[in-house]
Amino acid sequence: MSKLVPPHGSEALMPLLPPEAERAEARARARTLTQVPLSTREVSDLIMLAMGAYTPLAGFMGRDDWFGVCREMRLGSGTFWPIPITLSVDRDLADGIGQGEQVALVDGEGGDVLGILRVEEKYAIDREMECAEVFRTTDAEHPGVQKVMAQGAINLAGPVEALSEGHFPDSFPDLFLRPVEARAAFADKGWSEVAAFQTRNPMHRSHEYLAKIAVEITDGVFVHQVLGALKPGDIPADVRARAIQAMIDNYFVPGTVIQAGYPIEMRYAGPREALLHALIRQNFGCSHLIVGRDHAGVGDYYGPLDAQHIFDELWPGALLTRPLKIDITFFCSACDGMATAKTCPHDEADRLTISGTRQREMLSAGEAIPTQFSRPEVIEVLREYYATLEDA
Repeated sequence: MSKLVPPHGSEALMPLLPPEAERAEARARARTLTQVPLSTREVSDLIMLAMGAYTPLAGFMGRDDWFGVCREMRLGSGTFWPIPITLSVDRDLADGIGQGEQVALVDGEGGDVLGILRVEEKYAIDREMECAEVFRTTDAEHPGVQKVMAQGAINLAGPVEALSEGHFPDSFPDLFLRPVEARAAFADKGWSEVAAFQTRNPMHRSHEYLAKIAVEITDGVFVHQVLGALKPGDIPADVRARAIQAMIDNYFVPGTVIQAGYPIEMRYAGPREALLHALIRQNFGCSHLIVGRDHAGVGDYYGPLDAQHIFDELWPGALLTRPLKIDITFFCSACDGMATAKTCPHDEADRLTISGTRQREMLSAGEAIPTQFSRPEVIEVLREYYATLEDA
């Protein structure tokens, strides 16, 4: 019997992708159905449903689930869920779809059929309310708000039969790991307590420090990076993976870290998204999620530790995966090492603040990057990538 934390809201994972042998008939049927184009976020959510990362969801949310999630972070069943997982279309398309009808879910950019939805419900939503609750802002400059406000007027809801995981398994053969596979990998190593580290950036010294703290108190760390769409200027996943692996190979004890990726698209919802990341990691078998400074944030919409504080607002049993809360980290010249405000007694003048944003700025400008900021093996990989941008 597995010693890993059980899936969220269910005794077993609930992937919505049937075996390959069962998909041929469904694909043929999908070609005869009304086609519903998906945004990049909806494609990401469909693949997360397909792989079981969104257990116990059986499809896209109906109005009661959507409303309960926005206002109280609960599905209609009472199960904890922090961010709506919905599918929107314009009113004309919705008007042509009948209740109970099956529709084909199609990648809006590539045109591939990714699944079939049985439409049990059609409903309009209050977009500003959703943004205010989920993002804590309705500012049109917030990238998550932009996505919600650009949605179609009507949501379609119902159970999903997934037919594909898109390009991810082929594009990232060494990174793409489903929850059932991650659980098997942890079990093979004899891990029962696993700390997940969420990242959309290459790992610098602060990230390394967070991960090493986690290694000290759990059996191992699951470096789990975003493979879905990112903001302009972010470093591509394949480059990021090489840089992270350079750090793992040179600065971690062998067998203490697994690197993988998953197809989520960031919403930049700060505290609410930290909760979603923890829920997803529970499905992957992780007992902890490392939550550091400004987790899943963007700009100055959230306080640096808001994503830690929100875990304290949950009711007992809402979520089994726990936050590993670590204060803001930096390199202290007086301490001659990495530290936090809890461990370093020295002044701000002695502290080098480390961030992915600043690292990208230095790389873009060709500045020297001190070893206190990032490991030389990591910087070598990143400089090679930035050199290709200069040549383009």
